[in-house]
Amino acid sequence: MTLFEKIIARQIPADIVYEDAHTIAFRDINPQAPTHVLVVPRQVIPRLDLAEEADVEVLGRTMLAAGKVARQLGLTGYRVVINNGEEVGQTVFHLHLHILGGRRMGWPPG
Repeated sequence: MTLFEKIIARQIPADIVYEDAHTIAFRDINPQAPTHVLVVPRQVIPRLDLAEEADVEVLGRTMLAAGKVARQLGLTGYRVVINNGEEVGQTVFHLHLHILGGRRMGWPPG
């Protein structure tokens, strides 16, 4: 069971800012911006590159939830990041979106 599954099951506490039948969003414990929230689908997909055609609805609902969370938090400019693989920083192998905001960000990232 992943860390995120434990948060979804309420076995581990989290600062939850949004949830619906398909997703849950909570503040990152190691924030990289003044606002740093993770949006996690309740369905486990370990990595983006392992998503399949059958996961289209889950992926879409997760993206829509990210927009709702950003609006709820009052963000007008923000970055949405998906890490895919250990070499780019994915540490929990349960697909999730990072919403980062509250400061100016440079380009390119990383």
